[in-house]
Amino acid sequence: MPGHRRQASIELLELLGVVNENGSTSKLVPPGLTPLSCDFVLVGKRVHSLKQGDYIHELKKKKFRVKEIEDDNLIFYGLQAPNEIFYKYRHLSNDPNRDSSMYVVPLRIRLMIVHFILNHTKTESGESLRSLLNSNIFDAKFCLHEKKRQKQLKESWARWTACLKGQPITDIRDYFGEKVALYFLWLGWYTYLLVPPAVIGVIVFLYGLSFFNSSPLLKEVCNSEIVMCPLCDTGCKVWKLSDTCNYAKLTLLFDNEGTVFFAMVMAIWTTLFLEFWKRNRASYMCEWKVSDWNEDEEELILEIINDPECERKQFQHSYSHSFLILVCVAVMILVIIGLTTALVVIRVMVASILAQEHWEFMSHHSNIGAMMLGAFLHYIIITVMTKVNRIVAMKLSDKERTRSFSARENSFTVKMFTFQFFTYFTSLFYVAFFLGRVNGHPGEYVRLAGAWRLEECHPSGCLTDLFIQMTFIMVLKQIIGNVFEFAGPWLCRILKKKKVPKLQRKCQACYLKDDSDVGKSNEMCDYCKHRDWVKNHQLSEVDSFSLFNEFLEMVIQFSFTTIFVAAFPLAPLLALFNNVIEIRLDAIKMVTLERRMVPKKTNDIGVWINILEVIGVLAVIANGLVIGISSDFIPRLVYQYYYGPCATGNGTDTDCMAGYINNSLSIASLGDGKAKISPSQMVTSTGINVTSCSYKDYRDSDYNRTPQFWLILAVRFAFVILFEHVLLICRFIAARFIPSAPMEVKNAKLSNEFVRLKEKLKSFEEHPKVAHSLP
Repeated sequence: MPGHRRQASIELLELLGVVNENGSTSKLVPPGLTPLSCDFVLVGKRVHSLKQGDYIHELKKKKFRVKEIEDDNLIFYGLQAPNEIFYKYRHLSNDPNRDSSMYVVPLRIRLMIVHFILNHTKTESGESLRSLLNSNIFDAKFCLHEKKRQKQLKESWARWTACLKGQPITDIRDYFGEKVALYFLWLGWYTYLLVPPAVIGVIVFLYGLSFFNSSPLLKEVCNSEIVMCPLCDTGCKVWKLSDTCNYAKLTLLFDNEGTVFFAMVMAIWTTLFLEFWKRNRASYMCEWKVSDWNEDEEELILEIINDPECERKQFQHSYSHSFLILVCVAVMILVIIGLTTALVVIRVMVASILAQEHWEFMSHHSNIGAMMLGAFLHYIIITVMTKVNRIVAMKLSDKERTRSFSARENSFTVKMFTFQFFTYFTSLFYVAFFLGRVNGHPGEYVRLAGAWRLEECHPSGCLTDLFIQMTFIMVLKQIIGNVFEFAGPWLCRILKKKKVPKLQRKCQACYLKDDSDVGKSNEMCDYCKHRDWVKNHQLSEVDSFSLFNEFLEMVIQFSFTTIFVAAFPLAPLLALFNNVIEIRLDAIKMVTLERRMVPKKTNDIGVWINILEVIGVLAVIANGLVIGISSDFIPRLVYQYYYGPCATGNGTDTDCMAGYINNSLSIASLGDGKAKISPSQMVTSTGINVTSCSYKDYRDSDYNRTPQFWLILAVRFAFVILFEHVLLICRFIAARFIPSAPMEVKNAKLSNEFVRLKEKLKSFEEHPKVAHSLP
């Protein structure tokens, strides 16, 4: 649009490199014309041609033009809607440009309208296109790629060499619709804002490395002569604390003072990310003039266009029905928690078995081996349950009495994310908050089925267990997920590809018609149409939930990056690397490897924004609990200022943390009769018999809790409450301080409404009699 000036916030995004608009404008096509050989293509086997004919007959009643082309045992039906449908939409639409003489229905809207009509057209027997596809009467339904725009998007966006370039969001919107464009805008902004936490996370990691040469805690562990109690009841023996020197080094990489600072930064970061995203979205919605677009009104318009005699669908709600679905959701969550419980049992059993191995290395590292196996099994459970969760969420959403497809999609999104969240994070919550805290003490260990002892934490802390679990799942998920995400459509295309006809080039008469305005009198020949339709048919299938899969993947990653970031400061860095690849991977997949996604109109990312808000709050709570409960930050703090060498406040050359490891251990004696440890287990690897051993806890000789334990517990709870309240208040202040829309956007909307009202008043004054005669 000549002379059009973009929103200042969009220009800022372009300056930052998030987007790259280059002043692009939409190429509008008159309602009666299309640069495609048809609007949609239906494909079916020739053996079902009679039943296919029933559906095609109903489309012809609606004045659709149908072109049939046979290909071996398949029949391709090219469908083109009549012009009057688009004129009706233009008249009924709430688009602010509809009254302009220059207004035309864009191709993305045209495809959306035709898609709705196809889905809501039924045969005389009441079968819809969806049921015909499910029963294999039709094999496929798709809209065609535009070769000219497809080539432009490949050059500017859908290629690996464009990884560090901004995205042409307006071009993406013109081709795929607002819904896809908003996904890539959100993903681009999320990726850009990952840079600061990724840098800070690396600094925190390097800060942890600095402990390797100076930390008295590492010296105590690595040079210790302390003998630790056996990890199992039979077979395994006492072991030296110094054997776990490397484990202690790994723990202090992620369990230090920098972790607390980083967790606080990430809690504020989630708020800034979401609030500035709302501003970016508002700017683009104003730019695209869909700020006031209403989903329910849009669907009513399409329903009336499809069938002027249709009855209005009303909102429905049943408390008993909703309660039943809620019970089903709760049962599904309990099943997922049950799987996690089974995973815990397997870990305990494996740890016990490995501890009894004659191979010394394996017996000394039994807990780590069990943890690695548990992380791998957790990934297998995630892979399997993802498919199960999708089926259950879809069935429950189908049972709900939703009025529109968007309401059903939102319902499915909430259920699917809830199931996936519990699948991914239940095991992590166990490791973070229960592992090593309910295992008991010598002589009175907590056991599963009275046989297997629960796992214990390392004397250096439990945070490393959480780190290993998260690293295993996050790295596997991203690497394997990206490989399958790209390789799947690519292999599908290879397998479905048929032998190319001898005539490789388009015929001379049609060569210049491709992607030009094609009217009734200027169509491509049947051969070139057939070649184009077959090529699109060979691409991977997409459906209404294809974009949902991409959003779910990124929101789960966002959860990993924020909820347990205190245990994994490098998570933002991994997410940043993954997302740089993910943007181009999704772009290449959508533009070249998959059929064209049906454009959808929207002005928001839907229920995902609410889910992200919930994750932001959970991140504050979870990180506060991780630092307060899982980390040894609080016990070390209490020791430093209350029990350590510096507790008296007198100057000393001794490090304030000297003696912490020994202070955090309790002693079990073989002679007291309470430890219930057999003498054969009290033999070290060097053959020395010992009469006592140490274990991680704060207990006296009678195994009662010491005052230090209760002091640490009180400080833990005080820290968690203070941490969460301070950060939640900071989040609230940041959210209130940052407007959800730039002033420029608000003023533009106000100005448009002001002009509209003035024009309405002018019309009233020019035709007062007509105005007064209106009811």
